[in-house]
Amino acid sequence: MSRVSSIELLKRSKQAVLSVKANTKVENLPMLIEESYGKIGSYLDEIGELPSDIPFVAYYNMDMENLNVEIGFPVYKSLPGKDDIESSYIPEMKVVYSIHRGSYMEAGPVYEEMVKWIEENNLKQTETMYEYYFNSPLDVDESDLLTMMLIKVE
Repeated sequence: MSRVSSIELLKRSKQAVLSVKANTKVENLPMLIEESYGKIGSYLDEIGELPSDIPFVAYYNMDMENLNVEIGFPVYKSLPGKDDIESSYIPEMKVVYSIHRGSYMEAGPVYEEMVKWIEENNLKQTETMYEYYFNSPLDVDESDLLTMMLIKVE
């Protein structure tokens, strides 16, 4: 069962990333994420670099038939891209965040609480959301998955 941890506002610094940008249907997202992380991980090995933080997915819309996503890893400096792996930045921004423990399918109520918190604190939500994954369903039980959830605000 999902439980909402604290919800807080913070400012995130600009962050260099290597990522794959795509449009996809929600049902194809898990395979796209797995393929993208594998591709970026292999490329980082090839150039002798490591990620600087845990992997993320940025959601630029919530159209389940045509999700606009960016899938990648933060890196400590701008690195060259290759093929469909792009070198870019997550911009400096204010975000509302929370940590979700449990299945990805149970994250909806956490987002609902975050949106409520945003409204109660007179902030303006944007469409952009980020999820950072501390672990993987390949490594832990779904009930132990930890996801940092961010909603960009103005």
